[in-house]
Amino acid sequence: MPTLSGTRNTSDLLTEFTAIPGRLAEGIASASDDSLDSAPEGEWPARTVLAHLRDDEFMVMRLRLERMLVEHEPDLAPFDEKVWAASRYTDRDSRDELLSDFQTHREASVAILKTLNTGDWRRIGLQPEYGSFDIHWWLEHWLDHDNTHLAQITSTLSSPA
Repeated sequence: MPTLSGTRNTSDLLTEFTAIPGRLAEGIASASDDSLDSAPEGEWPARTVLAHLRDDEFMVMRLRLERMLVEHEPDLAPFDEKVWAASRYTDRDSRDELLSDFQTHREASVAILKTLNTGDWRRIGLQPEYGSFDIHWWLEHWLDHDNTHLAQITSTLSSPA
C-alpha cells in the first residue's frame, strides 16, 4: 500500500491552518440565527456545519494526528458523520460558543503541529478510506476538509432554504 505524502510547503500549510477560525468568523459575521439554522433540503444548516468543524477538530482530526505521533502506524477508525449529526451534543451551539470552541481546539492543534520536527511530519497512519499517509498529507487533507466546509457554509447562507 503506497504512502500518501503531502506536497505543499509546511510553513504555508500552518499559516493557512491557523487562519481558518478567522475565515470562519468572517463567513458568518452577518448571518442571522435564522439563516444559520436554514438549509436547502438534504443539506446541513450552517450551524450544524460549524458544530461539525468544532467537534471534528478534537474528536477526529487532532486525535488522528496525536495517535500518529505516539503510536507506530496506528489504524485510524473512520468517522460516521451521519451518526454524529443525528445524535450530536447541541447545548453549546450558539454562534459565539461554536466559534470560541473551534478557536480553542484549533489553537491546541496548531500548538502540536508547531512542535513537529522534520521526521515527525513523515509519521504514518492507516485508514480504510485513505490507505497509508503521513502527517504532512494529513494536514493538507485537514485543510481541504476545512475549506470544503467553509464553502458549504457560504453556499448555504447564500441559498434560499
